Amino acid sequence: MPNKNNGFTLLELLVSLVILSIGMLGLLQAVTSAINHNMGTQLRDEAVRLADEKMAVEKSKTFNAISTTTKLDVVKVNIVNGFKNYSVVKSGSSISSSTKTVQVVISWKYKGKRFEHVISSLVSQSF
Repeated sequence: MPNKNNGFTLLELLVSLVILSIGMLGLLQAVTSAINHNMGTQLRDEAVRLADEKMAVEKSKTFNAISTTTKLDVVKVNIVNGFKNYSVVKSGSSISSSTKTVQVVISWKYKGKRFEHVISSLVSQSF
């Protein structure tokens, strides 16, 4: 007489599907976390690039043309199929008659949090 219990029961199939679903949800959470981390890193990299660009513009000016006032700009940057606004604050001050300081502050928001990248440099007049 042949044995008719050669396959999976419906209960075994459902239990295996639940275990597989729990594993897939964990994997999905890991992928979502990686995407969020990568986006934050990309936004920070763009802020560093923007700060370096603004500082290079200031340092390329003659000593007398470097402003010691504060200037605020909003820069819209294309990032991953969208645009992100960065606030750029450029400020400067005279330390002595032959030395000025220039500071560039880039700020942005991501997921409700505010982030900042600050660079500063001294510029001296050569005689």
